[in-house]
Amino acid sequence: MTSGLSPTSALSPTSARVDLHCHTSASFDSVADPVALMARAVASGLTHLAITDHDTIDGALRAAACAPAGLRILVGSEVLTQEGDLVFVFLDEPMPTGLSARDAIAVGRERGALVGIPHPFDTTRQSILLDPDQESLVAEVDWIEVWNGRVPRGSANGKAAALARRHHVPAVGASDSHTLLEVGSVHTTMSGVPSTAAGLLAALRGGLSIVGAGVGSSPGRRSRWLRRADGDRARTL
Repeated sequence: MTSGLSPTSALSPTSARVDLHCHTSASFDSVADPVALMARAVASGLTHLAITDHDTIDGALRAAACAPAGLRILVGSEVLTQEGDLVFVFLDEPMPTGLSARDAIAVGRERGALVGIPHPFDTTRQSILLDPDQESLVAEVDWIEVWNGRVPRGSANGKAAALARRHHVPAVGASDSHTLLEVGSVHTTMSGVPSTAAGLLAALRGGLSIVGAGVGSSPGRRSRWLRRADGDRARTL
């Protein structure tokens, strides 16, 4: 895993801009219409958007069927396991709920999905790594969210960044949006074409940069900067 790309390279036309975690009205806690959400994603400059509603892929499938030119929808889901939340992408059917985290990962792998750990240390949600005994799960996932746009305390994101460094797991930023204004407010730039599972996996293993609104900013505030995957701010854009 590498990080700290220059602002020019991070935002070049050849880079993919990917938000790997967002919700639509198919989730119980969001009212964001999938079509309106995609329009907002395009306006935010995203090239790839993973729609990861809670325990369903209905919103993602609806969006994928009518995605605008220039935006690729990655069908995914945020799945509640016995230990906490995991995010899966490249699904073609809903994931079963109520499984152990390891069993859920095994099912996802059988279906060709990639899997990440969202908001690992957020105490306000069902974060899977609040239990230190679950840290061994890190070896079984493809990425860790080290900057989640909805984590209320920066220290939780910093702890996630330290975890990713320690285990050499790709570190990403994601909006975890539940409203239209949040879409793309935090995202990851990466080289390659992450439109397939193989393409995303290759991109995750290359150079990554995290871009987003400042911690504590309102969702509508569009101040943006490059942030390295280790959590240090590199330079205002």
